Amino acid sequence: MKLSFLWHMHQPDYTDASGVMQLPWVFLHAIKDYYDMPWIVEGKEGLKATFNITPSLIKQLQLYANDLSKNDKFLTLLRDDTAKLQDEEKAWIVKICKSSNYETMIKPFKRYKELFAQYDYNRCELIELEVLFILSWCGNYLRQNSSVVQELLEKERDYNEYDKKHLLDELQNFMRGIFDYFKELAAKGSISFSTTPLNHPILPLLLDMNNALDAHPMTNIPKNHISLEEDARLQVQRAQEIFEDVFGFKPSGFWPAEGAVDQKSVALYNSQSVGWIATDEAILFKSLNKTDKELLYYPYIYNGMRICFRDHYLSDLIGFTYRHKNAESAAVDFIKELQKIESKNSDPLVCVILDGENAWEFYKANGYEFFQSLYTKLQSLSWCQTLTMDEVCQLPAKKLEHLAPGSWIHGEFNTWVGGSEKTRGWELLFMTKQDYEHHKEQLEPKKQELITQHFLAAECSDWFWWYGDDHFSEFEEEFDELFRNHLITIYNLLEIAPPADLYIPITQHKSTQNFWLHPKSDISPMINGKRDSFFEWIGCGVVDETKVFSTMDMARGPINKIFYGQDKKKLYFSFEADMESLCENDSLEIILEPGNIHGKITLPNETIVIDEVEIFSVCDELLEMSITKENLDSNEILIRFEIEKDGKVVQILPSFGELKINLYDDYSHEWFV
Repeated sequence: MKLSFLWHMHQPDYTDASGVMQLPWVFLHAIKDYYDMPWIVEGKEGLKATFNITPSLIKQLQLYANDLSKNDKFLTLLRDDTAKLQDEEKAWIVKICKSSNYETMIKPFKRYKELFAQYDYNRCELIELEVLFILSWCGNYLRQNSSVVQELLEKERDYNEYDKKHLLDELQNFMRGIFDYFKELAAKGSISFSTTPLNHPILPLLLDMNNALDAHPMTNIPKNHISLEEDARLQVQRAQEIFEDVFGFKPSGFWPAEGAVDQKSVALYNSQSVGWIATDEAILFKSLNKTDKELLYYPYIYNGMRICFRDHYLSDLIGFTYRHKNAESAAVDFIKELQKIESKNSDPLVCVILDGENAWEFYKANGYEFFQSLYTKLQSLSWCQTLTMDEVCQLPAKKLEHLAPGSWIHGEFNTWVGGSEKTRGWELLFMTKQDYEHHKEQLEPKKQELITQHFLAAECSDWFWWYGDDHFSEFEEEFDELFRNHLITIYNLLEIAPPADLYIPITQHKSTQNFWLHPKSDISPMINGKRDSFFEWIGCGVVDETKVFSTMDMARGPINKIFYGQDKKKLYFSFEADMESLCENDSLEIILEPGNIHGKITLPNETIVIDEVEIFSVCDELLEMSITKENLDSNEILIRFEIEKDGKVVQILPSFGELKINLYDDYSHEWFV
């Protein structure tokens, strides 16, 4: 077996018209992930992997290397004495500092946990919050190798302005060495680097918006769409130039943004001498009009372009599932999955490709223990050889006659076009482009170039990702403003008054209420798997998995909604699902905390008792369940569910983590007359 990891590292361009980054995620992931991920691989002799570094990330890392605080709004405010901050500035800093993952990044720090629960902060408390926030993002390399970080971690509390400045100075020096480290690793050969078109655009949509219809005929695309073919070409060319400027050589391969491909984009990559691209297995199956998994484990060639297709299930295991398991169990499970593939295929090629930054904040210790365990096991396997993507594309390839358009999410483009907010973003982009075309001949080359840069930045996939109700972020308003400001700046450079539409926010402010309604009263429904009276579930809590927020995405499982509630004796759950794909030969594992209670129910019907807690389930028109409360030795529980089919976990619920339930909740505050 040949195994190839590709870790995709990307952030959109957060700079405004003045060149100052409006959000600090590049900095935070740099001190936590961008150095750490290849550093862990390098420490395992014989192990190989590929890291995809996007040009928009490269450019922003360079800005930080030049000056940590001058080019970042958040860090500029952080450098200031907290006593000088305005109330609005303090509120924004607190919003950022409370954005860390609670379970894995806030809870491990006793003082950070205390401060997180507060709403008001005096000067000393705000300094503590700032320092602890930065420390929570410091990765394993810094925690093991930086004496400054180690000393501040040991101090635990009572930080002052000097501590904060000392920490930021240390991180400034650290960030200056990231590119030198990348180049050093590239020269060794165990790690290879690839890239993505300049600003991470959905290239097939720039080339031809009709690709969205070809991928899914029911997609609502903008009516007055135009081809942005020249922009698409520049996105590829400039990516190659930036990569070569940093690494000293052109990238041999590309991970297309969001794995988005079509026939025209392949022709464009070919014209720019790109050696290979990679995308999702859904594209392969749609191209072949077959879903046989065995077809996945080969490299392919289409119209002269080498293409590798990722194993979606294995990639999702690491990206989403294993964060809920202990490191050793997760690593053992991954090896078992590889063994299954090896036993069914002759010398298979397995490509595991996923986000290289966002997943780890959901893991204990930022995933360090998991990777140490997994990589150590891979080193010892005689039947499994790890390769870089450059090496994979030297292997004999099968010919692919047809390439279907699509992305890594369901082989479609609906995540970036189709909804009203997403379509509005495209309409404004096309309107601005048409106005520019009418006036560009009157502009001097320097202004034309500045305008081109803003167009390329506005074409980033991230802006369209956050529009609509399929993803949620507390920073949607900031993302929306960044997108519209690129278009406003273009009109300003044209010396034309920007249309009033550009000053109207596209995004409608959303909150967790969009997907999570909390219980309003006690319920006592009949658990029989039937669609009985609606009134049985009035006042229950609801988690709508179709709208659940995520900085990432994964293949949706069979369950769409969770209804839950309780009375004095029992907890009740009802799952709205695609019942044709649920219940037959499936199992449902229930995990309860505290107590680390695990129980597995074989569907459709079963009653089990775990640690004196009785769980009863029925799967018929609905999947319904009750759990006795009598022996739950706590006032509050955390519960989650795993749906397993044919030995594989196909869905974890809720997908945002554990569902917290107060077993003695008083709903009187919800009453009204």
